[in-house]
Amino acid sequence: MSAATRPACLPSEKCLELTRWSPIQRLFRHRAVNWLLMTVALVGFLIAIAAGILGTAAGSANFAIVYVWIVWWGLLMGVLLPLGGRLWCLICPLPAPGEWLQRGSLVASPANGCPVRPGVSRSRRWPKALQSIWLQNASFLAMALLSAVILTRPSVTGWILLGLLALCVVLALLFERRAFCRYVCPVGGFIGLYSMLSPLELRVRDPLVCQEHRSKDCYLGNAAGYGCPWLEQPWRMERNAYCGLCGECIRACTKDNITLNLRLPGHDLLAVQGWRLDEAYKAFIMLTSAVIYPVVFLGPWGRLKAWANLEEFVGFGIYALAFLGLSLVVVPTLQFGVAALTRWAAGFDEVPLRRLFVPLAYPLVPLGLAAWVAFTLSFVFANVSYAFPVLSDPFGWGWNLLGTRDVAWRPWLMEWVPTVQAALLIVGLVASIWTADAVLRRLAEGRQRIGGLTVQAAALTALTVVFLWLYLGAFA
Repeated sequence: MSAATRPACLPSEKCLELTRWSPIQRLFRHRAVNWLLMTVALVGFLIAIAAGILGTAAGSANFAIVYVWIVWWGLLMGVLLPLGGRLWCLICPLPAPGEWLQRGSLVASPANGCPVRPGVSRSRRWPKALQSIWLQNASFLAMALLSAVILTRPSVTGWILLGLLALCVVLALLFERRAFCRYVCPVGGFIGLYSMLSPLELRVRDPLVCQEHRSKDCYLGNAAGYGCPWLEQPWRMERNAYCGLCGECIRACTKDNITLNLRLPGHDLLAVQGWRLDEAYKAFIMLTSAVIYPVVFLGPWGRLKAWANLEEFVGFGIYALAFLGLSLVVVPTLQFGVAALTRWAAGFDEVPLRRLFVPLAYPLVPLGLAAWVAFTLSFVFANVSYAFPVLSDPFGWGWNLLGTRDVAWRPWLMEWVPTVQAALLIVGLVASIWTADAVLRRLAEGRQRIGGLTVQAAALTALTVVFLWLYLGAFA
């Protein structure tokens, strides 16, 4: 069934429409809610920039390190992304200043019924050749390579956050809508990939209504809404990957035809029209990073930490080549080999191998997310108590604004972390095997796929064993 005729929920699917409840609908229809969430987040973001650049060099006492890489990252990976998909994009402060300049307004609806207010942006279209997430893959890889430096040096975190904010504003002044968020943001790429597992979705209620409604207000905008900042066409959406849940389409739709639903997780991974090479490589990059990070940050090898921390130029070059080689060559090559073995075992002689390579990358997504959540747990619960003193003394200058400066550090619930990590990885494995089976069902019927599924299950199980060893046994 094509996206043009697919309703929000097929009879065989189970979903619960949240926007049928008036409080939730009102939240999305009131533009001030967006402004308030983004403004509060922007204040915190600016404090993080100032603390990183001007505050203490001790990461455990600096707001930039504690609240960005422990508190925010923990909430993002542990709560917002698994449960809400791109819900963080509704709150994210990065696009706020540029979007306010584009629209010539902080909160107000489009002026005089015109879908575009007289802002200062040149509103050029983003180059067609760059309309993918390859730039997001590159920007994430750049930050991943420097992650040891970013996570331990507050000044580096501060300057990078400032650079991202400045870049977002510049792109907003040059290009239409949220070009930075859609095509450049290093966080947006993996949020989009993993949001396909989320139980939360925004969809049109009835695509036939959209077909008959020629003005397409949800995309182009009207007096009530600006149209989709993410350049998404709601009537064609089958996946969460590029919807920022900002609610502009809900406000602009004159037919009340856009809904926010709870549904079974993972359905988006099976959208045939959504299997893309750039997303497959994002899965490879994220999976590789989930293997390398525990080795670097949790392992006992001081020399490797020094290389990753840019203490030795030649050593960092070796580390960078290994990181890039694993992400862009070794892991994709292994995936190609697994795809070839799957093709042989399933008897898919008529299916070209290149047509299997990309779809069979999507079973890596559930396990990849589980591995990232497991890694996040390994340091968040050990360090989150730093948040209390830093809240009173964000710059490390001896302040005691809220009376919490002297709260002692102590790890939280660390005895439970290994059990939760193991459970997450097992759930990720089961979800990945289920995804592999569903993908193979799209390619063949009956017993033909069983051999291929056996190969997929064996490869995914081997990968899970590696993660279990890394998180639970290797460095205990």
